[in-house]
Amino acid sequence: MSNRRIKVTLVKSKHGRGAKQLACVRGLGLRRMHQTVELEETPAVKGMVNKVSHLVRVEVS
Repeated sequence: MSNRRIKVTLVKSKHGRGAKQLACVRGLGLRRMHQTVELEETPAVKGMVNKVSHLVRVEVS
């Protein structure tokens, strides 16, 4: 398993989004706008980021 980490920042509002997108944002650990979390790059995390790619900014570290 890779030890690569990614930083995910919520840059657009999650209000008015569908339940699946809200679940992905919550699953990534994002609660409010401009909050950044650092996560391990796993297939599950990549899938959630792809689902809400229009709401988040991703930086590979």
